[in-house]
Amino acid sequence: MGTAADAAPTFRRATDADVDALVELIESAYRGESSRAGWTTEADILHGQRTDPEGVLEAVKAPDSRLLTVERDGRIVACCQLEHRGDHAYFGMFAVSPAFQGAGLGRAVIAEAERQAREDWGVTGMHMTVISVREDLIAWYERRGYRRTGRTTPFPYGDERFGIPLRDDLEFELLVKELA
Repeated sequence: MGTAADAAPTFRRATDADVDALVELIESAYRGESSRAGWTTEADILHGQRTDPEGVLEAVKAPDSRLLTVERDGRIVACCQLEHRGDHAYFGMFAVSPAFQGAGLGRAVIAEAERQAREDWGVTGMHMTVISVREDLIAWYERRGYRRTGRTTPFPYGDERFGIPLRDDLEFELLVKELA
């Protein structure tokens, strides 16, 4: 018999009541010393916040969007946002608790997100943007079938809602995947 830690994750849509837990999760996966326990940390390139309650609530409430939460033993351990954008979905706000990184949960979350986007919206592709200097993260997405497009958008320097950059060469690169 498996332990509680072996319990399969439960996927559900986020509600207003989840906002504080989701902010805490996202911050723990990307910012500050706690993020260094996992491999998704951005602590060496950005300080400050990754998101805030207003941004998460906006994602929960947005039309043609869903914020997918993943629970284990009643605790939110991962999340991602999906936005329906015509023939494709946009994948963002992806976070896995550092305590659960490296064990396949991220792969399960992205697979479920792709399944929901394909089945619920009939989209043929998934798009996302990743900070271009995050080579390890981009390589992880490439192993999941995403490809780099070379299309970039500037990092929002000066807007502390997205963090305080520690370098001046940050930009977002568009990654895409065709969904069968």
